[in-house]
Formats: sequence, C-alpha cells, structure tokens
Amino acid sequence: MKALVTALVAAVLAGAAFCAGAEDNAIEVAKGSTLPGEGQTVSIMGNPLPLNGTPVRVGEMLPDAVLTAGNMGPVHMADTHGKVRIISVVPSLDTPTCDAQTHQLSEKDPRTAERVEFITISMDLPFAQARWAKAGKVKNVTFLSDYKDASFGMNNGLLIQPLRLLARAIIVTDKDNVVRYLQVVPEVTQLPDMDAAIAVAKSLL
Repeated sequence: MKALVTALVAAVLAGAAFCAGAEDNAIEVAKGSTLPGEGQTVSIMGNPLPLNGTPVRVGEMLPDAVLTAGNMGPVHMADTHGKVRIISVVPSLDTPTCDAQTHQLSEKDPRTAERVEFITISMDLPFAQARWAKAGKVKNVTFLSDYKDASFGMNNGLLIQPLRLLARAIIVTDKDNVVRYLQVVPEVTQLPDMDAAIAVAKSLL
C-alpha cells in the first residue's frame, strides 16, 4: 500500500491521476455511485483506496463541517441561507478532470446559478482556489477549502485517507439542508453526472 500511495501521489503532482483527457468530451462520465464512509473504496486508475469518515445519506441532513472561505474565514456547511445547493467535491482543482468538473458546474446551466448556490469543495488552499477561479474566469461558484482538519471529508465519508484528498462527488441539498442527491464517483478519473445533479436541483426550486 505504501508503494502504491507513493506512486499515486507522484501521479497527482503530475496531474495525471485525475486526467482521462484534456477536453471535457474526452473524459468519461461515471455511471452509478459508490457508497461513502468507512469500509468503502474509490479507485484511481483502477487502484482501490479506502474512504474514511461517517457516510452522508440521501434523505438526511447534510452534516455540519467548518470549511475555509477565500477570505480565510470559517464557513459552516449547516448554514444554508435557505437555498438549494449543488456541492461539487473535487480532489484538486489543478488537475484536468477537476478543472472540467468545475467548469461544468459553472457553465452547463448558468441561469440556474441565479437561484441555486454552486459550491466547490477541495483540499486546495484558499489561495490556490482563488487563483484557479481567476484564471478560469469562474464567478458564479463559491470555493471552500477543507485543508485545515478535513472535517467535511470525515463528516461525509469522503476522505481518501492515504492521500488526504477528497473523493470526487456531487451533493444536492434542498432549502432545509436535506441531501436530495448524491453521487460518489467510483473511479476518480471520471466525471460525475452534472446534468443529473442540475436536474434534481431545479426540481427543488
């Protein structure tokens, strides 16, 4: 396991572990979902890696977690402001698949962003998230970082412990912070089904 983790970390740093192609249409969209939480796994290039934490469940309240905003202030995930939210979870923005996923969130149905809160969560530092958003010209997505204590990953069963990265996932919550849609991508090199997540979010308005 140690040798595998070392190899995967090297691939992450090279940007290869999350890339199936440089263009969105070259990256496969995942079919189905794996379960989050302790005892479950996701795969990176076919290599299974364990998930840690308490699993988030559809029909239950999204667990609270304290994340860090771009101004370095704390943000509580339990505070919904009465809005439907699409929460896009990515391992690292500086990789092609995460880049594509975040652009999809921002660009697939931009009018939805007027009524639905778009959130991207990763382990990237807030400074790196801000840099990516500026370079990508993304203005309708709120970026939050789980870098401090991985509380979002642990409280939702989405922490890839050996890499201390978040699993790729999409969560949709309603105005009362109840989880209405969840996809945890089984193979991290693939994209989530953003169309399905947006359709669910729009049905909750």
